[in-house]
Amino acid sequence: MKILAAGDIHGDSRLAERLAKKAKKNKVDLVVLCGDLTQFDSSTANIIGPFKKRNQKVIFVPGNHDSAPTADFLAEAYQIRNLHSYSVKYKDVGLFGCGFANIGLSQIPEDEIFDILKKSKNYIKDAKKKIMVTHVHPDGSLMGKLSNLIPGSKGVKKAIDKLKPDILLCSHVHEAEGVEEKIGNTKVINVGREGKIIQL
Repeated sequence: MKILAAGDIHGDSRLAERLAKKAKKNKVDLVVLCGDLTQFDSSTANIIGPFKKRNQKVIFVPGNHDSAPTADFLAEAYQIRNLHSYSVKYKDVGLFGCGFANIGLSQIPEDEIFDILKKSKNYIKDAKKKIMVTHVHPDGSLMGKLSNLIPGSKGVKKAIDKLKPDILLCSHVHEAEGVEEKIGNTKVINVGREGKIIQL
């Protein structure tokens, strides 16, 4: 299975078009968008459209720049899965997620972040490969050290420690684009604006 994962589009329709072309060129099975699709809820036009017109399968979590109503609108308008509080299974790969962040428009507490991830993981516990999708990065990570302004999430770090996903896909810290690190046995990837191709 091949995934294109990206985040922090921030309403940039030209970037969305480039990502959709990259997904087509690489013949990916799934596009995963890790939040901040909009710029404080503005600029929703042509963010998902470029993927849909190429018949690409898209799932996403909202970020701290996206409100719950905007996330619901995008999911309904384009018939795509908002992975916040949900899970999906493709072949033998299970993905589960928690959107938003510990700061921003739709701030959620750290214990709620962990609880959402724990509950959503239960539905894909028989999957061979488990991928956790968040917007915010884990507390204490290398990517967190690249920004003095954006705190990592203790809830996401607890989910790594307790739930032990194979991979965490996140974004949020623009300066950490492309950074990969291991926390325990979990590979943590800041997918960035230009996106990462992940082969499973």
